[in-house]
Amino acid sequence: MRRYFHDIIIAVESLIANKLKSILTALGIIFGVAAVISMMAIGKGAKQEILEQIKMVGVNNIVVTPIIQDKSNAGNNSSEGEVKKQKNKFSPGLTLLDAESIRKIIPSIGKISPEISLNSYVMQSGKRSAAKIVGVSRDFFDIYNLSVIEGAPFNNYQETHGLPVCIIGYNIKSRFFSHVDPVGQYIKFGNVWLKVIGVLRKSNVKLSSFANVGVTVYNDNIYVPVKTMLMRFENRALVNTKKQNSVTIRRSGFISVRSSSPNDNTVANYNQLDRIVVQVKESDQLLTTTTILSRMFIRRHLGVKDFEITVPELLLKQQQRTKDIFNIVLGAIASISLVVGGIGIMNIMFASVMERIREIGTRMAIGAKKKDIVVQFLAEAILISVSGGLVGIMLGIFLAKAIYRIAGVLTIVSPGAVIVAFTVSAAVGVIFGYSPAKRASEKDPIESLRYE
Repeated sequence: MRRYFHDIIIAVESLIANKLKSILTALGIIFGVAAVISMMAIGKGAKQEILEQIKMVGVNNIVVTPIIQDKSNAGNNSSEGEVKKQKNKFSPGLTLLDAESIRKIIPSIGKISPEISLNSYVMQSGKRSAAKIVGVSRDFFDIYNLSVIEGAPFNNYQETHGLPVCIIGYNIKSRFFSHVDPVGQYIKFGNVWLKVIGVLRKSNVKLSSFANVGVTVYNDNIYVPVKTMLMRFENRALVNTKKQNSVTIRRSGFISVRSSSPNDNTVANYNQLDRIVVQVKESDQLLTTTTILSRMFIRRHLGVKDFEITVPELLLKQQQRTKDIFNIVLGAIASISLVVGGIGIMNIMFASVMERIREIGTRMAIGAKKKDIVVQFLAEAILISVSGGLVGIMLGIFLAKAIYRIAGVLTIVSPGAVIVAFTVSAAVGVIFGYSPAKRASEKDPIESLRYE
């Protein structure tokens, strides 16, 4: 064993004597390992972000949203017969009665939350800031896995009677109640004073690009019971209009006014709700429930297809699959650089063998065995690849952090990625260093001593 230790010392001395060549040889491994770690960090970050998004859009959720289309586009996109057919139909739009009917009729539905949102300004103690208020039900916080860290969610009495109470996002608390307990305080949205009864836990996930599947920036919102929203802020089913030829529909206590002016090319948003989010009890019931919902809404909206049904979890999982393929491609490209680095080591080691033939002959002439020569040159290759791997790991971690800070892309460097990269770099040294080492050991001592 001491014999081989002496061979390794000779290898180290050789590398130190040729610092520049050793560094240049290790560059391929350094950049290869750094590329693999940074790419795996990007992939890990993307996966984590998708998982957080799936968690925040809720598991087994179905989102129903209204389709608001202007008349000019509707005319261009439909046949003449379809246009005439639609003129004889009227839909009440997405209403609170739709949400209540879903809860009563479909047994596979676990939780449901109608939603109405409104943008305006919030004021408190002389401070004013733009914010969004959202009318929701109690189920909303369970559906989206939102925790109320201070205070409590809405109770049944507050929901039923539409009391002026609210739950605020974490950023609203930081902006207006940084030095006091917000629970029990009042905050003004628009012209209505609301009593704060709870504060949501802060969310650190960037979700702006997923608003179309029901994900919002919870930190900046104010939440009130849906009936509070309808009674005190906005109820589009009760909007009055002065336009002529308007059609008034009375439906279960709600009055909906739609303008039928021939010169009006736009259709006002007469939908009472902006969205209905339903949560299915079991994952295998998602597609079936989606089909039932579609048929139910077609009947309730008198045959008018003025709604859209999406399943956010499936959309996000599809994006996850797309990102997985992209990450595999990036990882494969990064791995190629490791192979190139290994080939570089092999080429340099072959050249080193040719340059040191006399040295090999001298060692073998004074008693060195073939195994000693193999150990010496293999140790050089492994030392180059291992040291390059260590430097590459540090560079990869640095690149991952730089990507997050500069590009804003979430990156997570996992211990597994570091271990894999280091193991591969060491394996490259063994694989690509063995052939030159074996060739060196097969040199004839007498011919090596005569080599000029």
